[in-house]
Amino acid sequence: MKKEPAKKSKGVSYAKWGVIFILPFFLIYFVCHFIPQVLTIYNSFFENYREGLTQVGPKFIGVQNYVKLFTPSSEGTIDILKYTGNTLLLWILGAVPQVLVALLLAVFFTSYRLKIKGQRFFKTVIYMPNLIMASAFSMLFFTLFSNVGPVNQILIAMGVADKPIDFFAYTITVRSMICIMNFLMWFGNTTILLMAGIMGIDQNMFEAANIDGATSTQTFFRVTLPLLKPILVYTVMTAMIGGLQMFDVPQILTKGNGMPNRTSTTLIMYLNNYLGTSKNFGMSGAISVYIFIITGIISIFVYRSLTSED
Repeated sequence: MKKEPAKKSKGVSYAKWGVIFILPFFLIYFVCHFIPQVLTIYNSFFENYREGLTQVGPKFIGVQNYVKLFTPSSEGTIDILKYTGNTLLLWILGAVPQVLVALLLAVFFTSYRLKIKGQRFFKTVIYMPNLIMASAFSMLFFTLFSNVGPVNQILIAMGVADKPIDFFAYTITVRSMICIMNFLMWFGNTTILLMAGIMGIDQNMFEAANIDGATSTQTFFRVTLPLLKPILVYTVMTAMIGGLQMFDVPQILTKGNGMPNRTSTTLIMYLNNYLGTSKNFGMSGAISVYIFIITGIISIFVYRSLTSED
């Protein structure tokens, strides 16, 4: 008597569903990111701009846009390098205090020894500045430090100044305002991320360090900081990329002029000058490619610096 072949049990294959769920991301990335990136690189090799009502180009000119980008101006300065220095300086002065203060606050609020109550309240208060639009922040600071603003009125009333101080005429004050605004807007978001990273560390590690007699400083540098490194690297990298794309705060605060003497003009503001009036897609494409390369180089340097021990 022949035995009937055993029927194979039908199971559910979840592998295809993983592909289906991630497919929309790749489609959106390809259409909204990859294709524009390729077109940007392509346009950087063409002369393509508007002069009044006349459209010039598109005409293939090779690397002439890049040559023009690094050609000294009538003042003898290379604008793209000057604006790169401005952008990096504004990012460093805003991001370094942001990460340090956020790290201290994250350690303070998640300390197993202090056991601070009301963490949800403090998280909300710290994160609230991040909800304010950059344009509103810029207008607020512009109003506060204008010649007829409250800051000047207070200084005159206290006898510190005899007449209104033009804060926007000095490089140090304009840059300081930009850095303070970026710090206030983003330190809360960084604090929340670092707090989440610290709370994800096994508490047994802290208890073991406490039993071994480690001080708070030793626990921070030997336990918290090494285990927090992945989140710390992420926050520094995102802050760096956001800093290189800084635009809205200095644009609104300085009315797009980068005053004084273009010392607060960033790379994206420089890019916007070509896109705003002349619609110069060739030069704007070259600047975009330059920003992309600079971002990649600095990202590799920062990543390797923070993960050198690994």
